[in-house]
Amino acid sequence: MTAAIAYLVHDLGDAAVARRTGSLAEGGGDVRLAGFYRRTPPRQIAGTRPLALGRTEDARLLRRALLVLLVLLAPGRVAPLVRSASVVIARNLEMLIIAARLRQPRQRLIYECLDIHRLMLGRGAMAKAMRAIERWLLRKVDLVLVSSPAFETNYFRQRQDYRGPIELIENKVAAMPDALAGKVPEAPWVIGWFGMLRCRRSLVLLGRIAAESQGRIKVLIAGIPSPSEFPDFERQIAALDGVEFAGAYRPEDLSSLYARVHFAWCIDYFEEGLNSRWLLPNRLYESMAHGAVPVALAGVETGRWLTEAGVGVTLQDGAALGPLLSAMDTAEYRSLRRKVAALPANRIAFAPDDHPRLVARLTGSAAA
Repeated sequence: MTAAIAYLVHDLGDAAVARRTGSLAEGGGDVRLAGFYRRTPPRQIAGTRPLALGRTEDARLLRRALLVLLVLLAPGRVAPLVRSASVVIARNLEMLIIAARLRQPRQRLIYECLDIHRLMLGRGAMAKAMRAIERWLLRKVDLVLVSSPAFETNYFRQRQDYRGPIELIENKVAAMPDALAGKVPEAPWVIGWFGMLRCRRSLVLLGRIAAESQGRIKVLIAGIPSPSEFPDFERQIAALDGVEFAGAYRPEDLSSLYARVHFAWCIDYFEEGLNSRWLLPNRLYESMAHGAVPVALAGVETGRWLTEAGVGVTLQDGAALGPLLSAMDTAEYRSLRRKVAALPANRIAFAPDDHPRLVARLTGSAAA
């Protein structure tokens, strides 16, 4: 039986939204998608035509709050979409506010939280008020979805005292590529940093590593830089020797991008000590699916994942990557790459039966 699922999202252009929508559809869900957007909203997302609710901007929290208020005051367009479903998934807190307002009796409400914004972790009055709102809304939730076990342990259980059910759904890739790029690991070593680019410290470190290597290490960057963190990103890149910016990319471009790199930069100092310490980013799984060797900090959740899996490179400090690569030979690299290739596919990518299992869990079906 098909499950009608309303999916409310904070950014229709987020690649993770497309992955989740596709997973729900693969699992038998009839997905009705609505949300805000940062750039031009896609006309279709994983076969679903989304309902665009308005444009937001990175780091413009007041504008996001005003748009949420407008939807609450005039829910005419989105209300039928929500009420036609048996399950409502709200991605991030602003969408949970809307979903809780429009939810009907007997509808299951799911809170999808794949990042903890720094505002939720502060000590000021605003942070305390936001956490109080979230705690109140959590009483109405049937299930919380998280992408890292650290979000459950360190935030929902410890800080928010939430005792309801939590489901871990890691940021795995939808499927393994048909064939891995057969890159010959020869010098110069190339480090890839792909995805949402929001960490200024990473850019500085990567630029320094490339400059100090005297040509032995290159850096390839691709994705969408955060305007609030990098107001003049391309000018900054142009000033860095050995660093190339390939621009934004589509999912189908990933194979060719990863074919150019040896290592994947999975270090994130953005919101250091908070969200960046807890998350398991999509680039972790994405890089290994394409054969690259991930690099992470030892003391964070990403580093713990790599250590437990016995793959990748973990460092106490990102700056240590330069000397490590300068001393690395081809045999050492081949060994690292073989370990990545030997990982079971289900550690990196969703299996076909994961999708119906997820839909069953969301709907509360006995099949879960």
